[in-house]
Amino acid sequence: MRTLKSRLIVAFLLSTLLPLAATVWITTTLIDRSLDYATTDDVDRLSHTLEATVRQLYQREREVLRQQARDGSAPDTTFAVSEIAQWPAPVRAFWESGEDERFGLSGTGGDHIEYMRRDDRSVHQYRRDLRGIRMDDISTQFRDTRSLVASLQQRDLRRGFTLTLLLLLAAAWLVSLAPLVLIANRISRPVRQLTAGLTTFAADAAPRHLQAAGDDEVGRAVSAFNRMADQLHESRARLVHLTRMASWQSLARKTAHELKNSLTPIRLTVEEMLARQPPGVDRTFMASAVQIVVSEIDTLERRVRAFSEFATEPAVRLEPVDVNALIAERVALLTPASPGTRYELRLESPQPSARADADLVKGVLTNLLQNAAEAAGTGGRVLIVSRGEGSRVTVDVHDSGPGISSESAATLFEPTITFKKHGMGLGLSIVKRNALLCGGDVTLVTGELGGAAFRLTLPAIG
Repeated sequence: MRTLKSRLIVAFLLSTLLPLAATVWITTTLIDRSLDYATTDDVDRLSHTLEATVRQLYQREREVLRQQARDGSAPDTTFAVSEIAQWPAPVRAFWESGEDERFGLSGTGGDHIEYMRRDDRSVHQYRRDLRGIRMDDISTQFRDTRSLVASLQQRDLRRGFTLTLLLLLAAAWLVSLAPLVLIANRISRPVRQLTAGLTTFAADAAPRHLQAAGDDEVGRAVSAFNRMADQLHESRARLVHLTRMASWQSLARKTAHELKNSLTPIRLTVEEMLARQPPGVDRTFMASAVQIVVSEIDTLERRVRAFSEFATEPAVRLEPVDVNALIAERVALLTPASPGTRYELRLESPQPSARADADLVKGVLTNLLQNAAEAAGTGGRVLIVSRGEGSRVTVDVHDSGPGISSESAATLFEPTITFKKHGMGLGLSIVKRNALLCGGDVTLVTGELGGAAFRLTLPAIG
């Protein structure tokens, strides 16, 4: 599976195995050369050479002692057969062996050579000092050296050193691999979350906020994804609404044109009918009927004008807007029309500034405040709250009216036909469209006064 975590681990393996192999090769080569310099074969050869040298020395000293015994220059100790009972054990053993002569070692550590020879009536014993050369000690050292060499040859030092080196390097490599796996997992987890979030978002689902771990590059990328997802979700919702509005606008344009073409002849015909009534005929009923028809025609014409305005895309001129000043102006303008409604302002200071079209914002605020006043009724309350939230400026309009049902909320911003006395059914649709054209939005939020509440969002300056 070609994941980021597996790629990091493979990169670690590729970057460490080659140096590790080179280290093993160099180290084993050095071990071989070191063992070649201090090999047991050299020690064994040296011990045999020394042994041969000592043996030659011993043989030479024996010959010297034999020659001195023959010419009478060596000290002589004679043991008579008549005193055999008092002989030392080595001398008696030599006599009983029947040998003509015998050499042996005596003294401390074998530092003297003894030479014994016999005749018919006695045993003559001669001694020669080796001047500190202890033959017995040397023989013991030779035996110990050969035992050590044999033991070392049985143990394969090269194999032991190589195996130990490989075990140590493998342990160090595994210890270094463990934190890499943890780091790779820590790095790849946010990336997997980003991938899952993008997949979910691409499937037209609502964006899922990811938990940013730390303030490093990955954490900042996760935070940027959260911001981007929110913005894209808002943009998608705006695009969907504007697409629907475009369809409604096309229908409204055609409807307004057809109705306008029909209403004018109807009005003229009805008025002409009233004018042509003969004198003396009761004109009361006719005048009343004409008045009703003309009144309905006026209502239809107002709807036609509303449809025409709805179908027309307003020009947008973005500029800095003092939101609090616009709120105060709209409230002052609408208060006389709703004398029984109490307006309450909770405006943030310093005053938040937005970048929008002032005329469109005025229209949005006017519509929201009028709807809130109508819903609150006489004795009701309307609360307006403004505040800056990072890159956004928000204006909330709350009323103490009956609120909006969940069924109505689902189609609240879609163009429809209303049965209100002066309503056209297009107000909130136009409000949302104008807010979207300014780069903001209008949404339904939870009210603080028990009724409905709408939030106008505009892009902040800076």
